This record gives sequence, structure tokens and C-alpha cells, in this order.
Amino acid sequence: MANAKPKYYLVEATALPEVFVKVTEAKSLLETGEARTVAEAVERVDLSRSAFYKYKDCITPFRDMKRDAIMTFHIKLHDKPGKLASVLSIFTESGANILTINQSIPANGVALVTISIASENLVISSDELMARLSTVPGVVSIELMAG
Repeated sequence: MANAKPKYYLVEATALPEVFVKVTEAKSLLETGEARTVAEAVERVDLSRSAFYKYKDCITPFRDMKRDAIMTFHIKLHDKPGKLASVLSIFTESGANILTINQSIPANGVALVTISIASENLVISSDELMARLSTVPGVVSIELMAG
């Protein structure tokens, strides 16, 4: 049985014993840097270290990818200081959570930037977001590749 494949279940959090919820909270504190040590994290969520170590590798929060729609944009920008910052501020103002930013080395004064966002907290429509991005000085073109 040592090589048996693990079984997974998708369970609503309120049906779980409190210890599992506290383990995920402690893991989150450690991952975000809100707690520096396991001792600090478990103290903040009122959990024993032994329970944390017993279950830490057995439970992970589920992220619903259908709810958390991901959008990917390809944007051509003039290679001038502050242009990317201006584009990023539009995403911030719209409530987008930026997941990735990739920028090519500029060629002929233009750089290709690929930005992926989680759009579940957008306060404007994707069409409005595209419209706002296209008005940023220095944006040559913008395409919505996925989402």
C-alpha cells in the first residue's frame, strides 16, 4: 500500500473539521509572509504545531478556475519610460489581479508585453478595459488573446 495513489475529494469548507481550515490559514500566513515561522503562524490561528505538521501536506485550498477567469493581453508599447507603468495602472484601477507580466526586449522602439490577469474582481467590462488600455499614450496595439 506504500505506493498507492492518493485519493482526492472536493469538500465545502464548512463541512471540514476546524483543524483543516486552521492549517490552510496557517499555510497562507507563511506563504504571504504575514508570519515568519510555523510557531508564529499556528499561534495566530490557535493551532498546535503537531497538528500543522500532521496535515500541512494533506490539504490545499481549491481555486475555482471557472469563477476566476483569466484574461491574457498582448500589448505593443513604445519603448519610453513610464509607458508600462501607465498600462499597469489601468489594470489596477479596473480591479484586475495581475498574474504575469512578460516583456520582450524592445526592437525598433517597440516592446511586446504579455499580461495575464485574474478578472473575477473587475469593476468594468472587458470591453471597457480594452478601450481604456487603447487610450494610454504609447500603446501601439492591444489584443485580448484569451479570456
